[in-house]
Amino acid sequence: MGVKCRFLLEPEGKTIDYEGADGATYEDALLSLGISPDIVLILHEGISLPQDKPIEESEVVIVSTCSRG
Repeated sequence: MGVKCRFLLEPEGKTIDYEGADGATYEDALLSLGISPDIVLILHEGISLPQDKPIEESEVVIVSTCSRG
């Protein structure tokens, strides 16, 4: 069946609809999307989530914490 989650990337304003295997973590998802988990915060309703948390939320905000330039 798998998991689904919408990622809202800030400050880019980009949206990514992620689908992964059951038990996938946010770290798994970020790495599969080419995003380093070391440079972002994962927020759900303003609360920070750990990268190793299995995906359960339908939507999260991914905030870049450093420049990629």
